[in-house]
Amino acid sequence: MTALIFDCDGVLADTERHGHLPAFNATFERFGLPVRWTEQEYGEKLKIGGGKERMASLFADPAFAAAVGDADRTELLLTWHKAKTAAFKQLVADGRVPPRPGIARIVHAALDAGWTVAVASTSAEESVRAVLETAVGPTTIPVFAGDVVPAKKPDPAIYALTVERLGLDRADTLVVEDSRNGLLAATGAGLRCLVTVNDYTRDENFDEAVLVVSELGDPGRPPIEVLANRGAARPGDYLTLDDLRACLEEPR
Repeated sequence: MTALIFDCDGVLADTERHGHLPAFNATFERFGLPVRWTEQEYGEKLKIGGGKERMASLFADPAFAAAVGDADRTELLLTWHKAKTAAFKQLVADGRVPPRPGIARIVHAALDAGWTVAVASTSAEESVRAVLETAVGPTTIPVFAGDVVPAKKPDPAIYALTVERLGLDRADTLVVEDSRNGLLAATGAGLRCLVTVNDYTRDENFDEAVLVVSELGDPGRPPIEVLANRGAARPGDYLTLDDLRACLEEPR
């Protein structure tokens, strides 16, 4: 049976710029922390997998560490991250985090065709479920997220877990990612990967991806841009299930 596994952030919705970044900054302000991330600075932080891990990187700055003092860093990070997750979920609920083109169409088409569909992300599970419901509507799609694995992407653990729990055949499973870390996680788990880039990731190296596109696309939108194609798919103005299935075939 064909399976489709989606990353969340940057794949289901444009979450980084419109959701996570403002949620981080709102959290910093709420707790009086001496930091505000610009879009450029946050782009660098995206190289670190996981929200708590991005926050933890702040302690590398001696001035920040001194300002925070000798409090238990583990407890601080848990408190900050819980507040950040709540702020992010509110932004999603307020309609501030737009779903990416083609997601709802492809997910529903795949489900109607009998495909297995899942989401695998190392973001907080609450955040992932909020984005998924906003992007595709109420759903019972399985979600593997948060701290269910000990290591974040680019470690392949989250995809290995998804394959194991759902009993998937790797040869019939396609991952949809948006970043090099995600691509490495997917291919490290022995899975083929389609990449839909965003403004933060467009210039990353995606040499291992079978197909790299600007977005999944939708009828009535401008044609998608195919940035690299190493598979059998021959996309038109937007991707279809046939294109995704072709990503699992050997190139003609």
